Amino acid sequence: MTATAGTPPNSTSTPIGSINSNPQLALSTATNATTPGYQPGDSTGKYALYLKLFSGEMFKAYESACIAKGTVQNRQLRNGKSMQFIFTGRMTAGYHTPGTPILGSGDPPVAEKTIIMDDLLISSAFIYDLDETLAHYSLRSEISKKIGHALAEAYDKKVFRTVALAAREAHPITAAPGPEPGGSVIKLGTGNQYNAQSLVDSFFEAASILDEKNVPRDGRTAVLSPRQYYALVSQVDSNILNRDYGNTQGNLNSGEGLYEIAGISIKRSNNLPFMVTGGGTAGVIDPVAGENNFYGGDFTTSCGLIYQKDAAGVVEGIGPSVQTTGADVKTMYQGDIIVGRLAMGVGTLNPACAIELQAAS
Repeated sequence: MTATAGTPPNSTSTPIGSINSNPQLALSTATNATTPGYQPGDSTGKYALYLKLFSGEMFKAYESACIAKGTVQNRQLRNGKSMQFIFTGRMTAGYHTPGTPILGSGDPPVAEKTIIMDDLLISSAFIYDLDETLAHYSLRSEISKKIGHALAEAYDKKVFRTVALAAREAHPITAAPGPEPGGSVIKLGTGNQYNAQSLVDSFFEAASILDEKNVPRDGRTAVLSPRQYYALVSQVDSNILNRDYGNTQGNLNSGEGLYEIAGISIKRSNNLPFMVTGGGTAGVIDPVAGENNFYGGDFTTSCGLIYQKDAAGVVEGIGPSVQTTGADVKTMYQGDIIVGRLAMGVGTLNPACAIELQAAS
């Protein structure tokens, strides 16, 4: 490339400076529709990278911290406040009598479940310009992770509480040839929430229950507390460890290797309603303002979940997203307000797919 007089090599002369880099300098201007430059509202300019970087960090933190995502049914909600899910019961088969017309009179019984959108869930922070200037680490990166984790934590808590409630429900279809099977509770015995052998036995009992209810084998998940998970790794014979992770005992150094029992994949989370204590009434989680679906209940003895993805459903009106204030607010307050937001609701679907573990007799 040939440079003009006074212009550095590999750059293009412009009226106000150089477009040597992409994205350009803050004062550079787009020369046409295909050449990026900084303009107010232009998403390809240099300043837009700040929001893109923050959004990316928030999404990455949200996805990495969200355990329940993908383990239950998920639907996008548009132009409405709720979504209906339809249940169909079993049908019967019978013998045909010659000469008798077939009228299609054996329609299955039908029921419906409505899941309502909860109010907008937000996590926000104010980033002061001077703090960001003086800090020796990236404030935005750290805050973005915290916002992502906060949204993921709220998401998981709603889903896990809903699955626990589904395990205590009867099926909405009660008409013949039903009733359809409802949820199940497996009692490990008082004080056995960390007893590894009791947990292993509960997995095989749960698999048997789900098979007897004709629940699909795909999408079966168990969620335990971290201490329960590590009790399984350390206390039970190595035949439940995935030997591909290490030697014949699994990878005990990292605590990994335990990935499923009885065909049920295992996840660990601190967001379970695990042996809940405290609150207005000990062990009871009460509804809070903004929740249009019910997520409360007595979880005093609850100590784990085993479920198939049809146990609960999530409706999302606004997926996890980030908003930031504009130049006027930044000038007035000398900083940015960053808001992570999520609008969703969770409800029980097929209770036959939900099993709650309880430390009770």
